[in-house]
Amino acid sequence: MPFGLTNALAAFMALMNCTFQEYLDREEHEQHLRIVLQILKEKELYAKLSKCEFWVNQVVFLGHVISGDGVMPDPSKVKAVMEWRIPKNATEVRSFLGLAGYYRRFVEGFSIIAGPLTKLLRKGVAFQWTEQCQQSFDELKRRLTSTPILTLPSGSGGYVVYTDASKQGLGCVLMQNGKVIAYASRQLRSHESNYPTHDLELAAIVHALKIWRHYLYGEKFQIFTDHKSLKYILTQKELNLRQRRWIELLKGYDCTIDFHPGKANVVADVLSRKSSSTLANLESHNQTLLLEMRSMNTTLEVDQVARLLAALQLNQTLWIKSKKRRLEILSYYGCWKG
Repeated sequence: MPFGLTNALAAFMALMNCTFQEYLDREEHEQHLRIVLQILKEKELYAKLSKCEFWVNQVVFLGHVISGDGVMPDPSKVKAVMEWRIPKNATEVRSFLGLAGYYRRFVEGFSIIAGPLTKLLRKGVAFQWTEQCQQSFDELKRRLTSTPILTLPSGSGGYVVYTDASKQGLGCVLMQNGKVIAYASRQLRSHESNYPTHDLELAAIVHALKIWRHYLYGEKFQIFTDHKSLKYILTQKELNLRQRRWIELLKGYDCTIDFHPGKANVVADVLSRKSSSTLANLESHNQTLLLEMRSMNTTLEVDQVARLLAALQLNQTLWIKSKKRRLEILSYYGCWKG
């Protein structure tokens, strides 16, 4: 490998893929290993033993631990965040957010939590470490030590995007087959704080499409929002220039926009607002609905993997007379088992 190549990694992988092209689809790992070592010997290519790992169930790659269960942050990088001292100036804050932000896809509502710290980086703002900054600093550390394992995309299809917006920021979640692939959120820019609710909710959808384009482009998927009028946005005639620009982006994707009531769309709601990520807090967020369900002798089962979806099992003799209540429960839990 010559020195100075800006695309050295891509060039190396292209060489490996070309060299081992006819063996890429073999399933037997042991046979793969023998073939690889033999071809390396024939082509006079050398692999340093100290940089090789064999027969492992997980690997560390670009600051992530990848296994059959999914993706999680590298513990050594998380340890560096945990040992970070309190920043003394804006430069140190920027360095901390740079490292912590690399794992923002694992942290629900990252942008909202980091809000007090990012304000210190604005031009003309004097550096003053307040109690809010300390709470934000400690909360980011805590969240990074308890991050969930995000699943890896399996094939194509089955993608679902949940979005929500508030005056604090935008939040979205990418899921496939009921499992979380990534979280995303960001704070509102100064001019976006003047947007009406309709435009903010649409901005959340656009934000999700842009950051997850590599997953969603060319795929058929669903988008769930708690703003009902967005369900008909593609057929509306009276649109402003900003909305027209966003509609042009939407038309490049094979997606459908569906409505989820605000209290049902808790998946993305916790990202756009400052709230806890525990299931107990999600339940208390909808305490009224849960109490009514218990009064109807319903049983709640929580998916331990996603921790965001649930299934309802009802007795055959149970009859819910209110059609509105049935639809509300169905939309809240996403699936129905008789």
